[in-house]
Amino acid sequence: MNIMHLRYAIEIEKTKSINKAAENLFMSQPNLSRAIKELEKSLGIIIFNRTSKGMSLTVKGSEFLIYAKKILREIDEVQKIYSDASENKQSFSISVPRSSYISHAFSEFVKNLDLEKKAEIYYKETNSLKAIRNILQSDYKLGIIRYQDIYDDYFKSMLEDKGFKSELISEFSYIVLLSKEHPLASKECLTKEDLEKYIEIAHSDPYVPTLSMNEIKKEELPDNINRRIYVFERASQFNLLNKVHTTYLWGTPIPDELLEMYNLVYKRCVCQSKVYKDVLISRKDYKFSELDLKFITEITKAKRNILHKKR
Repeated sequence: MNIMHLRYAIEIEKTKSINKAAENLFMSQPNLSRAIKELEKSLGIIIFNRTSKGMSLTVKGSEFLIYAKKILREIDEVQKIYSDASENKQSFSISVPRSSYISHAFSEFVKNLDLEKKAEIYYKETNSLKAIRNILQSDYKLGIIRYQDIYDDYFKSMLEDKGFKSELISEFSYIVLLSKEHPLASKECLTKEDLEKYIEIAHSDPYVPTLSMNEIKKEELPDNINRRIYVFERASQFNLLNKVHTTYLWGTPIPDELLEMYNLVYKRCVCQSKVYKDVLISRKDYKFSELDLKFITEITKAKRNILHKKR
């Protein structure tokens, strides 16, 4: 038995459905079922009655959930006590999409930290689904999720349902990044036909609600491109753009120093009409720390100086 098993059981009690609980916990139904069976085996009791109408608590299960909720409350209280007691320790954690303007904001944020104090900083680049899960299941406090504006209602509803607050950071359309030596570097504006014979570097692992992986690829990675390289680390992407002059990358504008460092330029494309949103998320009951507010200030500056300046 571990703490996560307790949280799993409480979620099943709340939803009365193992499928719904698994969805809320961002895990597969078989894995959740297996975890509950392991918990029941370790305790020597049956917690849930499994019926065609859903999951209901047994008498022993109801008794166990009373203790489980009490244990989790006490754990939360202990964490809060010792979190408040470590005022001299700088703590910050965030999950974000792969984006140069966000990483630039993070660098500026870290540069201005008081390095005489103890610090524990977590910065994880991932997709929207995993950013949400990191806050729900891990010890991450903040997240930035990215999605197409056509999914706005879906994400707003999901965030509300899972107890998140959210704040729009920016709206934008992707531009094309390529080497200054690229055959298209001298063109003012690109077309879909211009790009067809070149190699695309695909940098995202997109999460699109309600779509299968094949549909996701069709939606986010159009099939008119015959050659595509998947690279998930930003420096390697930029190195490829710099060294292989027939490659290009869809992304957000990047800081001038990176353009110079990797010998890159960016171009608009008339075929790009999709609008994306970057949204800051956290639990509704979470109060921003001093470090959180400093990071938010830096990302606001980066949005203004990098993202919007280059529109």
